[in-house]
Amino acid sequence: MPTVRRESLAEQAAELLLTRIRDGEWEVGGKLPGETTLAPQLGVGRSTAREAIRILAGRGVLATRQGAGVFVTATDIPASWVVILQRADIVAVIEARTAIEVEASALAAERRTSAELRSLRGALDDRNRHRADLDVHVETDLAFHRGIIVAAHSPVLLELFDGFESRSRRAMAGMLRLRGHHGDDVDQDTHEHIFEAIASRDPEAAAALTRAHLTVLKELLS
Repeated sequence: MPTVRRESLAEQAAELLLTRIRDGEWEVGGKLPGETTLAPQLGVGRSTAREAIRILAGRGVLATRQGAGVFVTATDIPASWVVILQRADIVAVIEARTAIEVEASALAAERRTSAELRSLRGALDDRNRHRADLDVHVETDLAFHRGIIVAAHSPVLLELFDGFESRSRRAMAGMLRLRGHHGDDVDQDTHEHIFEAIASRDPEAAAALTRAHLTVLKELLS
């Protein structure tokens, strides 16, 4: 059974899992094995397997049912979604992220639990620790933003974000390589302020700070 190379990330694990679905290992409606079983089959850790599942869920291939598990909903990524992402330039993707994340930040400020706030704090600390490694920095940045959407308790917004994640990751990494620097103090402080607004249950500030941050990102990618 083929496995993912050690240096591979969740996107490659998702591609391997999708290949197995296409090959008929699981039919539509079939249930995937648990993360503990699936992760070693893919040659990755449980957290990477979990992220691969999230990626395919965002693309309409898998669906997670609370308390029941993960089920196959399609044997391939719906063509219409692929076409949309292929045609959309990265500015359009960032605009869509803005629509999703501004609302999610406001909802997270209202709905976040103590456990979710601790998770956000951990993601933000990871982002700060990995400023030197560009690829890991991008991963930890997206993990922080995804954590906000999890704290918003909006499954639709979460699936939409997961659908854009791969495209956002590639664009951000490419943009930062062209700039030649990343993870400066101003950028980290911006994320700290977003976190503080969510922690303070201030939805207006959280939304405004998120919009300002993504507007800057859009200008850098334009």
